[in-house]
Amino acid sequence: MAFTQKDDLMPIYVYETLSGNEQEKPLRFEIMQSMADEPLTRHPETGQPVRRVISGGYSLPVSSKKGGCCSSGCSCG
Repeated sequence: MAFTQKDDLMPIYVYETLSGNEQEKPLRFEIMQSMADEPLTRHPETGQPVRRVISGGYSLPVSSKKGGCCSSGCSCG
């Protein structure tokens, strides 16, 4: 799938379906949305209620040759 440059900058959000039945496992899906868009409240295909899943992302270590706030270069600055 090819994306336009604008699409490349949009985050992908994870949602899961909500069910009144505790034994029914939630269905998770991903959707590309602008950060300015309101979170979805319904599954785009089934109309079932959904909520956005907040999960940990990842970060890249950052270091500074100047040492920042400490001389050890621990990336605190």
